[in-house]
Amino acid sequence: MSDDIHLLAAAGGYATAHEAHYGLKDLHQALGLYEGIVTAHPDSEEAGYSRSQIQNIVKMVVPAPDLVASQVALARSHLATPKG
Repeated sequence: MSDDIHLLAAAGGYATAHEAHYGLKDLHQALGLYEGIVTAHPDSEEAGYSRSQIQNIVKMVVPAPDLVASQVALARSHLATPKG
C-alpha cells in the first residue's frame, strides 16, 4: 500500500472511530475501531491519537481501583516473565 493510501486509510478510520465515540456515543464500537487503527496502522499519527482515545474510554468505564489493580497485575506478570 502506498504511503498516501495508508495515510488516507488511517485518517478515514480515525474519523469513523471519532464519530462513533463522540457523535454516536457508541463506546463499544469506538473502542473496536480505535483498536483496529492501532493494529492496521501502528506507526501513523492516527494510531497515537487512537491509543489516547482508548485510554480515555478505559478511564470512563473502568473504576479507578479496578484499573490500578489490573495495571499492577500486568506489571507483576511482565516482571515475572524471564527476558529472552
